[in-house]
Amino acid sequence: MVRRGNDVSIGRDISLRGGSTRRQFLTWSALVGALAFTPELTGMPAANAQSVVPPDFPFRLGVASGDPLPDSVVLWTRLATDPFASLGGMNPGVVPVQWQVAADEKFGRIVTQGVELATEFDGWSVHVDVKGLEPAREYFYRFLVGAHSSTVGRTKTAPAPGQSLGRLDFAWASCQKWEDGFFDAYKDLASSNLDVVFFLGDYIYEYAIKDEGARAGRARPGSAARETMVLNDYRDRYAMYKADENLAAAHASAPFVTTFDDHEVDNNWASQISQDDDDPKQFLLRRADAFKAWWENTPVRGNLRPSGPDMKVYRRFSFGDLVDFSVLDTRQYRSDQANGDGEHAQNAETADPSRTITGAEQEQWILDGFSSPSKWNFLAHQTVISDLARGLDADRKVGMDPWSGYEASRHRILDGARDRGTNNVASIVGDIHRTIVSELRRDYQDQVSPVVGVEIATTSIASGKDGADVDTTGAAIAHGSPHVKFGNARRGYLRASLTPSEWRSEVRVLDAVSTPGNAVRTAATVTVPDGSPEIDLR
Repeated sequence: MVRRGNDVSIGRDISLRGGSTRRQFLTWSALVGALAFTPELTGMPAANAQSVVPPDFPFRLGVASGDPLPDSVVLWTRLATDPFASLGGMNPGVVPVQWQVAADEKFGRIVTQGVELATEFDGWSVHVDVKGLEPAREYFYRFLVGAHSSTVGRTKTAPAPGQSLGRLDFAWASCQKWEDGFFDAYKDLASSNLDVVFFLGDYIYEYAIKDEGARAGRARPGSAARETMVLNDYRDRYAMYKADENLAAAHASAPFVTTFDDHEVDNNWASQISQDDDDPKQFLLRRADAFKAWWENTPVRGNLRPSGPDMKVYRRFSFGDLVDFSVLDTRQYRSDQANGDGEHAQNAETADPSRTITGAEQEQWILDGFSSPSKWNFLAHQTVISDLARGLDADRKVGMDPWSGYEASRHRILDGARDRGTNNVASIVGDIHRTIVSELRRDYQDQVSPVVGVEIATTSIASGKDGADVDTTGAAIAHGSPHVKFGNARRGYLRASLTPSEWRSEVRVLDAVSTPGNAVRTAATVTVPDGSPEIDLR
């Protein structure tokens, strides 16, 4: 494995991470005290959206919703008056934040409202699990602090269990390296009137950012000059990303379902093993801070709050009788990458049945999900199940970080789908900075293993700079992987419509992300019919 040097020392004891500290106790004491002074909702000022943003405007990181259920959705914001200052320019303390949900965009019909407290302990983030909503309904929401009103967000609940659903419009995206380019793909996504968006990992990148490239000269926190290692550095990095107006617009346009990959913590980490082979105790301290920052900046429920370096994020979302999405975690429970990571020939180590990319408990949970009566069954996760091989025969090599380095995991999952008679198995992923449409097979080296599903990997939002329609790597994959039916290495995302009869996906790409304001186009349309893993490209 390629390792980076690291001289940063974290001198904390991991046993403190799951317990209370004096600082935490004082914060919660302040919170309890503030509750006694929280104004009644009727006494809150009627704030209006401001055309001129004042210096103390606290909603510069936008709003978001997520994890939609038939009767509830999570609303999120994080207070910051200056995203590029340490801790977002916020002063220590507690801030009452009013939230409102309405049936109309002008808030003439408020459905429910309440007050949450934004605290220093949670980085001034707010997570509201709004309950008692109606299924398959569009709602609008906003946050109020004093005279300030946030942007209005749009969200939507899922249909009731088993409810007949004729169509679901969704998208998936991943890999948005801030310094590599602009997020114009999100402007296009925000205008698409989607039911739900899946973000599949690498929301931030942990590397130190040089003042060069597409965003040279742009404002950034002082901590951006170093690799993220501790909680406040991770918080600063999220604030820098969320200050992007196109990313904020995407979050305000539809509910997101989010999972993480490696760069939210450290490149190519595996369970308790860092890329640099740091002392596991030191790495777990870093992972705890990274997970805390991820939770603070993601529209997920309180039950996903990490406990030290542990956070259970795999979960399942059903949309009526049409589809189940099983959202996976392929980082926290995996075995270390085989053959020292990188690209190698598959061998006894990659085929070792004791090795896993999901862990045993999550693997069984995935298999149990294949018993669902829904028409379609999607795995929404980080990286490709398919082998993306370069070279043939003795020269054939595949990546050790994707599922190609964990062959036994792939066998058990796809064999389980077959044994349960599951139709319409689909995999949507990110990570690889290129769009790849491929057949899902148990084995790939001889190409005789039957096709059991379809996998579509989205390219990156910005990571990898501008890219190209066809590049050297794409050509090598096409030559060595006949199960790959389409590839494109431009930046963008995938937008899809799912019906009982077909899954139709548009490959949305930009010709450049190195300059802002570029248009988005459809590079290809991929259609998969009900009942048969066939790929039609147009």
